[in-house]
Amino acid sequence: MHILVVDDKSAVRLALTNILEQQGHSVRTAFNGLDAFEKAHSELFDLYIIDHLMPVMNGIQLSKNLKSAPHLASTPIVFMTTQNVNSVKELREADLFYSLMPKPINETLLINVLEQLSNIKSVHCA
Repeated sequence: MHILVVDDKSAVRLALTNILEQQGHSVRTAFNGLDAFEKAHSELFDLYIIDHLMPVMNGIQLSKNLKSAPHLASTPIVFMTTQNVNSVKELREADLFYSLMPKPINETLLINVLEQLSNIKSVHCA
């Protein structure tokens, strides 16, 4: 999969890039929502992994903007948060996310979500 990782912390972007590339995925990164939105319009991604709290454009606003663009709307979003996951699940925007993950990211959980997405894509392509 071609994945866009969006987080304002360079250490998080680097850690996620390493995990994802070890799993055979290609990765691009963005340091805030605006940067990500511009990259999403310039190349196609199979998945967005988006941080919740970022400057310039937060993860929720970015997710809303991505889902409102017809050519980007079907791309799944894995949403990362340092906030209480149950509180985020209660937000009306929670239905924008394929998966919601607490930070710091659990590598096993992330790999499981990627495998689920790969299986779904395989079924739709068959």
